[in-house]
Amino acid sequence: MSIKTICIYGAGALGGTIAAKLASGADNGIDVSVVARGAHLDAIRSNGLRLHEADAETPLNVQLTATDDAKTLPPQDLIITGLKGHQLAPAAEGIAGLLKQGTRVVMILNGIPWWYFHRDARGGRAELQFDELDSGGRLWRLIGPERVIGCVAYQGAEVIRPGEIQLSHKGRFVLGEPSGEMSVDLAAIATALTDAGLSITTTPEIRNEIWSKLMGNAAFNPISALTRAVMTDIMADPALMDMVSKVMKEVRDVGDALGAHFSMTVEQRLEQSRHIGGVRTSMLQDLIGGKALEITPLVGMVVALGRLTAVPTPVSETILALVKQLDRENQRGR
Repeated sequence: MSIKTICIYGAGALGGTIAAKLASGADNGIDVSVVARGAHLDAIRSNGLRLHEADAETPLNVQLTATDDAKTLPPQDLIITGLKGHQLAPAAEGIAGLLKQGTRVVMILNGIPWWYFHRDARGGRAELQFDELDSGGRLWRLIGPERVIGCVAYQGAEVIRPGEIQLSHKGRFVLGEPSGEMSVDLAAIATALTDAGLSITTTPEIRNEIWSKLMGNAAFNPISALTRAVMTDIMADPALMDMVSKVMKEVRDVGDALGAHFSMTVEQRLEQSRHIGGVRTSMLQDLIGGKALEITPLVGMVVALGRLTAVPTPVSETILALVKQLDRENQRGR
């Protein structure tokens, strides 16, 4: 796979981080563009994209092609989506317009992705689709799960002002084919991103990574939004931590029922979370920003897949009802 053109579709906190790192490699021969919108797009066009890395004294500032209309860009060798799960379907047509023969699409997603069951040999439900994640099969039809490279991001990042991104630590990204193949395309993409200074690993078990991260996201994200608490505040509250622990156990039980393997126990995952620091989860950031919350992939699918596998998820069901109401009230108040 030859990678000469890369479009980051959704240049928010994570997408913008990758865009800035790729564009900073002026001698890599890669043409980098971004699809963004609003004040963030205006700032990128006027002043470039600025990235504050956790271990850097000065920010990285890059100039790159930025647009809110994907039709103005040529077909791409690689597309990397920085959109949340509920933002993907409206962007499906724009993403599809950038495809050509051989184009791969790296999707950075929290929670259960729309392509999850594509070529899933372990769970016995290969090619199962969920309308909650992909209404009317729009993504499946226009983009195609066969183009997808799964991506799980362990990177705290926040757009602190339009055109400017702050990283809380030096993170990492895990990439994998839904089929589990360690393909030539996967290796080429990993090399391009590694050469840009990103920490990249590849795996034949991307679903295990999805469930491992979901243990934290399904618990901390909605609880932080419901309480407006940063991570350190949640960790310091025994009642909240009891709820976090119960959600993590439910996630692990559902994942086990679908054939996932977890490298950590709930207790180990909780201990790991104590080192995250006083950051705001992505759901809390969206709540404060008046944006729609990413609920279905993080919480809704734990409940839905629990029902599919006959695994009880009572705490997740309660949190789902509460955070849905919070989202409705938040959107009503915009």
